[in-house]
Amino acid sequence: MTSPRQLNRQDRLVIASHNMGKVREITELFSALGIMVIGAGELGLEEPEETGTSFIENAELKAKLAAQSANMPALADDSGLAVRALGGAPGIYSARWAGADKDFDAAMKRVADAVLMAGSTDRHCEFVCALSLAWPDGHCESFEGRVAGTVTWPQRGENGFGYDAIFTPLGHALTFAEMEPETKHAMSHRADAFQQLLASCLTPA
Repeated sequence: MTSPRQLNRQDRLVIASHNMGKVREITELFSALGIMVIGAGELGLEEPEETGTSFIENAELKAKLAAQSANMPALADDSGLAVRALGGAPGIYSARWAGADKDFDAAMKRVADAVLMAGSTDRHCEFVCALSLAWPDGHCESFEGRVAGTVTWPQRGENGFGYDAIFTPLGHALTFAEMEPETKHAMSHRADAFQQLLASCLTPA
């Protein structure tokens, strides 16, 4: 079995996303590591069609294209909300539930309505995040993080992005959108995947 490839602290890294919420959150996670982070939008990179059947497949697709286009390491995130009463939906289609206008207020209401229509009292859900780190030669390392919670409705909070305002992590009273960023970063699905990536791929200081 080959060893994971290392990301050097002096490297420049492309965040293969045009979602400014994701770019901001990943930049904050990297802020103390001395790695220069650049959003895909700053380089004018295109967003590929997400044709994968899993979070990891979609993250790898985006990371590899960005790394080849920018000729530097690239990190892609594919994440979403999986609701047990909905058979795991919206899952990898979480962004599509928000429509072309990325209206996540409408997407959150759609989730709540779908749970109600399913006639289930089960509000269990998970946030899932796949992070893929790719190099221009096509090599890729992928990691998946999860955090369990419950669907909360009506939505609460103004922080965060996406489905944060309807996700209350287990053992907590606040939704992700009500928490301060530092609190969310300590427990989120993205932080879980990020810590796995650092442990495997970041060269020691």
